[in-house]
Amino acid sequence: MVITEVFPNPTVKQVVFEIKFPNSFYIEDKIGALQYKIMKEFPESNLLYRRQIMFADLGPEGKLKPLDETMGKKIWEFKAEKKYRLHITSSTLNIFSEYHKTYNLDGADKFKDAIKFVLKNFFEVMAIPILNRVGLRYIDECPLEPKDNETFSSYYDSVFPIERFNIADANEMVFRTVAKRGELNIIYMEELRKVKDQWKLILDFDGFAQKVKPEDCLSVTDKLHEIITEEYERTIKEPVYKYMRRKN
Repeated sequence: MVITEVFPNPTVKQVVFEIKFPNSFYIEDKIGALQYKIMKEFPESNLLYRRQIMFADLGPEGKLKPLDETMGKKIWEFKAEKKYRLHITSSTLNIFSEYHKTYNLDGADKFKDAIKFVLKNFFEVMAIPILNRVGLRYIDECPLEPKDNETFSSYYDSVFPIERFNIADANEMVFRTVAKRGELNIIYMEELRKVKDQWKLILDFDGFAQKVKPEDCLSVTDKLHEIITEEYERTIKEPVYKYMRRKN
C-alpha cells in the first residue's frame, strides 16, 4: 500500500537531511548573513565545537602524542520552535527533526517545507557549485509485543533468519546492506534492540546521492524520500499501521 495518511503515532523518531560540499573557507564570513535570513523560523543560535584530536608520531621508540585536544571544528547551530535543528559546518549542512509526522502530505507540518526554506536561503548566501552528497535518513522504532516469532512475522516482512534464531531467545540481531536504486543509493538496516525496557525493531533507512547540482537538490531529496518510503512499506504489515493510528 502507498502511505497517504498522517499518523497520530508514527514509528519515526528522527529524520536527518544532509548535504556535503567541498570545504569552504568563506562560510564563516557568510554565516551572519544567513542567520538573518532564517532568523524568523530559526530564532535560537549557538556556536558549537566538535573536538578534533591530532597525534604526532615520535618515532619507533616514541608513542603517539596528542598535539592539541582543544582544537575543534566549528558548528553553527540554529533551532526552530518546531523542534528542528540546523547544523552548518564549513563542509556540511544538516537538518534534524524529532517533530514532524510527514515529509510532504497535507494535514501536518511538512519536513519538506523546512528543507526547502533552508536550502533557498543557504544557496542565496553561499555560492556552492556542486554538492558531494545529498542524504535523507529515517530512524524508526517499531513495536514488538510480545517478543516472539509469531508476533514478529505478523508485524514485519523482515530479513532476520527467525527460523534458525528464535526471536524470543535473541538478545541482539542486526542486518545492514548498501544497495543501488538506479542512480541513488540506500543503506538499509534492521536491529532488534531494547528501548526503555521494551523490545523494538529499529528500522534505519539512509538514502543518498552523489555529485548533485544545487538546483537539483530538492528533487533528488524527493526521490530519496520515495525509495525510503517504498522500503518502509515493504517491511511493515497491517498491525504496525494499526499501532500508528492509535491516539496517545
